[in-house]
Amino acid sequence: MKNRIQELRKMNKITQNELADAVDVTRQTIISLESGRYNASLFLAHKIAKFFQLTIEEIFIFDEEDD
Repeated sequence: MKNRIQELRKMNKITQNELADAVDVTRQTIISLESGRYNASLFLAHKIAKFFQLTIEEIFIFDEEDD
């Protein structure tokens, strides 16, 4: 699933470590999310959306081909 995490993180001048700490995951998880190797759970997607004060849909781009 595509996402805007890296774009949002850079726009807000937030490091991968800072985001990871804020949503209680490892930096490696953030790297995997940003590279598309890992899809966030609904719980993690909600935490990331809350952190950026956006909706899940504004961050994660659902592509039916990913299904």
